[in-house]
Amino acid sequence: MAEGERPRILVAKPGLDGHDRGIKVVARALRDAGMEVIYTGLHQTPEQIASAAIQEDVDAVGLSCLSGAHMTLFPKVVELLEEEGAGDIVIFGGGIIPSSDIAKLKESGIAEIFTPGAPTKTIIDWVRNNVGQAV
Repeated sequence: MAEGERPRILVAKPGLDGHDRGIKVVARALRDAGMEVIYTGLHQTPEQIASAAIQEDVDAVGLSCLSGAHMTLFPKVVELLEEEGAGDIVIFGGGIIPSSDIAKLKESGIAEIFTPGAPTKTIIDWVRNNVGQAV
């Protein structure tokens, strides 16, 4: 990412999870920090998320899951992006994720996991350090 460019972040709710307050808070915080944020809405399939990430030419994808399906849905997004030659898109996630699943998710290609109560500043700083500098 070139110096001074705003990172483009797609945030998505994969699966049947209908609770989106947290991802909306994160999306607004990233936007307020100077990043370009695209929110795909509720009930997205991994295929829809990967397709949108490629079409929107994003630098990162933030996934949120509160339903317990994170071990299936998050790695599927990574797999689909890699299949399409977009494995360089940084994937991070959050939600109700047991600590015992975090290492497995990271092994599957998820760069970072944020659990409930993570300060938005922590997420913003992580994105800035791992995706690019926001203006």
